[in-house]
Amino acid sequence: MRTLAVDGPARLLARPGVRAALAALAVPGEETRLVGGCVRDALLGIDAADIDLATTLLPDAVAARGRAAGLKAIPTGIEHGTVTLIACGEPIEVTTLREDIATDGRHAIVRFGRDFRRDAERRDFTVNALFLGADGRLADTVGGLADLEAGRVRFIGDAATRLGEDALRILRFFRFHARFGDGPPDPGGLAACIAARGALATLSRERVRAEFLKLLMAPGARAAIDVLSETGLLTRITGGVGEAGRLSRVAAAKAPAATRLAALAVATRDDAARLRKALRLSKAEHAALDGYARALAALKGRATIDARALRALVAEHGTEAVGAALAATAGEPRPLIAAAATAAWEALGNGPLPVLPVGGADLVARGIPAGPRIGRALAAARRLWLAEGCPAGPDATERLIALALASDRRTPPPEPTRDADPGGP
Repeated sequence: MRTLAVDGPARLLARPGVRAALAALAVPGEETRLVGGCVRDALLGIDAADIDLATTLLPDAVAARGRAAGLKAIPTGIEHGTVTLIACGEPIEVTTLREDIATDGRHAIVRFGRDFRRDAERRDFTVNALFLGADGRLADTVGGLADLEAGRVRFIGDAATRLGEDALRILRFFRFHARFGDGPPDPGGLAACIAARGALATLSRERVRAEFLKLLMAPGARAAIDVLSETGLLTRITGGVGEAGRLSRVAAAKAPAATRLAALAVATRDDAARLRKALRLSKAEHAALDGYARALAALKGRATIDARALRALVAEHGTEAVGAALAATAGEPRPLIAAAATAAWEALGNGPLPVLPVGGADLVARGIPAGPRIGRALAAARRLWLAEGCPAGPDATERLIALALASDRRTPPPEPTRDADPGGP
């Protein structure tokens, strides 16, 4: 059982933006309360990044009251009852109480209501359905406080019904358990997620991607991934198996989400390409996965990594990709990381990348004409430079220039271009 922060709700209510928004919406006969994640986080002693209010006021009245109080009002989702108020520079989402009329698993038909209990019943998990009034009183009609204390993530009402309303809640169940749960997942919720696994295919890949990357950043991601893997749900999300041990290692190194995904699900460049499609990854995310795959292949292709080899790897693949591959494979039998390589990594991580100390201008100055011959000569110099562990300094530069010149002399000249016979047939 965890101890909740008894002063958390008061600190939340004391935030200037919260005070301003609640004051603007204080109307006789109406009520506005803080709701959801900000209340949950306050009880855990966390300063919430997102503030949500639930109100009996209709959206037009929310906007009007906000503007009258000098707040900017943005109709971010007014058709669903949501208006964003900018109070003291802080965005605060205000949503009119709602009741579900019908849902097809992706879109809900709702009507505005005035009953906070009914509004709570349409939410996903009990820990996300806590209300905090402007007077400091907590309202819990679904058992969220007890679940929060117990470290239990539980669907509100019938789990199958909640999943039928939105299959993304399968991923949210695991993400919230990875962040707030203690021990194994709620058995009823887990069974409902497994039973509804086929609905994952109906979700947009962008929504799956966003939830899964958030899950990988949660403190309990490793345990959640183990359960996803054991139940076959992980394959439906990523299209492959998972390296949970590698995920744990990069998570311990405070790696970003894309690196965690790479460690979990990428062994080859084909995996990176598959995940780009399966999760609709951004170009930057795919580049991170692809770079990791190339660095991993180069790393695992050697039995031992010494300082020279490590400098070459960094020059070829960059510190980010090499660092991710090193963190993911730490402790694995291959390759053996020499002590000198560890020292070299510490220096490389704090300094500039090794750069080939020879450029095209150096070769032109030595008589090689600009054009394809320069590229071939530089490639030969780069191969030697990498093989020698990226040496620097005047001696290394002269040796590499000499190699480039020798390589150019050994390269046969290109065949001359034959023009058409001017004489004709």
